[in-house]
Amino acid sequence: MSSQEAKLLSDFLLAPAPLRDFMTLRQFIDIFPRSHRENLAVQELYRELHRLREAEIEVVRNDITKEVKRSKPLRRAYAQERRQMDDAYVAGIDPVALQMEEELSGHGRKTPHTLQTVYSSIEDACQSLEAQIAEMEEENQRTLAEVQEAVGALSDLRHGRFAQSASGEDIGEEVLATLKRLEAVCANPAG
Repeated sequence: MSSQEAKLLSDFLLAPAPLRDFMTLRQFIDIFPRSHRENLAVQELYRELHRLREAEIEVVRNDITKEVKRSKPLRRAYAQERRQMDDAYVAGIDPVALQMEEELSGHGRKTPHTLQTVYSSIEDACQSLEAQIAEMEEENQRTLAEVQEAVGALSDLRHGRFAQSASGEDIGEEVLATLKRLEAVCANPAG
């Protein structure tokens, strides 16, 4: 059993867990209305809550033990993988950068990088980044055009000039027609 892992989990999950550690019987009784504080059932309720809490704590203790046992093979696998990565060190290549590249590319390599494979991977990454930058620039241009169009429309609105509506009618006539329809709906809500 890994004492560090067990201690960490126990400290985090069990340290303030017993009922008596954070609420005394007197504090529990004070929660109830004065007329019920002397009732023996309140003390029995406290004892029952304490018993249930202790049972839950025991379940958590057992789960911690199981989790620590389950983590042993994971730690072994991690240590083995770490040794393989350390053994795969190639002169001139930063192992941290190599690991980041593998994580970011989404597909880990089964064989260690060589200078040639690193160079081709970097070239692929550069091309991918250049394509993404070009897409972003196009999107920025479209967004800028939309913003400029909206600003122009708002400027026209500020100065009292209205563009033709989609129906080709004068905007004032269209607003009046819409208001008349709204008035008709309000006057006759059932229809």
